[in-house]
Amino acid sequence: MARFAQLGNDLYTGKRSFDIVGRRKLWYSISAVLILLSLVGLLGRGINFGIEFRGGSEFRVSAVTDTSGYEDTAQEAVSLAAPDSEVSTTLIGTDTVRVQTGQLDSGPSEEVRSDLADAFDVDDAQVSSSFVGPSWGATVTTKAIQALVAFLVLVSLVLALYFRTWKMAAAALVALLHDVVFTVGAYALLGIEVSPASMIGFLTILGYSIYDTIVVFDKVRESTEQALDTRRMTYAESANLAVNQTLVRSINTSVVALLPVATIVVVGIIFIGPGTLLDLASALFIGITVGTFSSIFIATPLLVQLRQRDEEVVALDTKVGRKAGRTASAAAALAMASPSQFDSDSDSDSESEPTAATPSPTPSAPRESVVGRTVHPYAQRGPRNQPKKPPRSRR
Repeated sequence: MARFAQLGNDLYTGKRSFDIVGRRKLWYSISAVLILLSLVGLLGRGINFGIEFRGGSEFRVSAVTDTSGYEDTAQEAVSLAAPDSEVSTTLIGTDTVRVQTGQLDSGPSEEVRSDLADAFDVDDAQVSSSFVGPSWGATVTTKAIQALVAFLVLVSLVLALYFRTWKMAAAALVALLHDVVFTVGAYALLGIEVSPASMIGFLTILGYSIYDTIVVFDKVRESTEQALDTRRMTYAESANLAVNQTLVRSINTSVVALLPVATIVVVGIIFIGPGTLLDLASALFIGITVGTFSSIFIATPLLVQLRQRDEEVVALDTKVGRKAGRTASAAAALAMASPSQFDSDSDSDSESEPTAATPSPTPSAPRESVVGRTVHPYAQRGPRNQPKKPPRSRR
């Protein structure tokens, strides 16, 4: 833990740095692979909507003593009253079987309920039934899409006004859509059922992702504005420093957020089974993980790429490049000239080293040069012997 804290301190001070902005092609490639997998799930397998969206009947058989082969048992029981109905069976906890079918009328629904009670050897009171119409799911979907559009519009306006540039808002929205597409695509690829709780989780991801991105962008704005004033670093270098300064903070925030969510996912899978809690936690776990990646490795590199042709950024990079070129030239010239000069100085010093027979020179004795540069006689005599400036009246 102490080493991790030391790493955070080194990243903040610039002692250590990861080239995140400079390696943006690598991060783009990883993101492209993630999006491609998401599209394979969305276009290939499609979204597995829950019964709340597609409509149908649901039966829950409680207090089941023998759950071995529960899928085949439920299929046989339903096929007696509704042979053409599609059946989806899930084990909830250790003794509850959930059976979902297509839309059934009241008569076939009661027959399926009675057949399930006989198949699992429980009382009729232990089997509950419910019917969900597709109109309710359509209403939920419409409201979710409206909320998503309103959220994106408001976030775009707020970011553009706060950061005083639309390019930061554009980069943040790209990272945001990246998170949503990957999360929904992961649901489709893994065949996870999408329920209203999952929709709530998707909308919650938007808030977390934009929060993490704003934290990083706020530091990027502070660092880049300082670079534009001091002209000591390029825009990309200052943005990369800002990302490194917030790297440990983003990781800590994500870990703290993921720990309770991961606990809910594990408990839900092992003990509780499918339900509202597991659906919500699964969406949050996937979204927070990919949101941390996009905030660090996608949003800021994309922002730098969008602003690399701005006039002030081009002027800054050119100025810093010229300074770096002059510094490199001076260092190269000094490296080439210094060895011979130092050798001549050492030879002259060894020859003029005072001995018992040769008195040492007086302090006022002139010296021809210092490191290859001719020194004025006045400067050789010391600061106290400098010529006095004439009074102002004689200038």
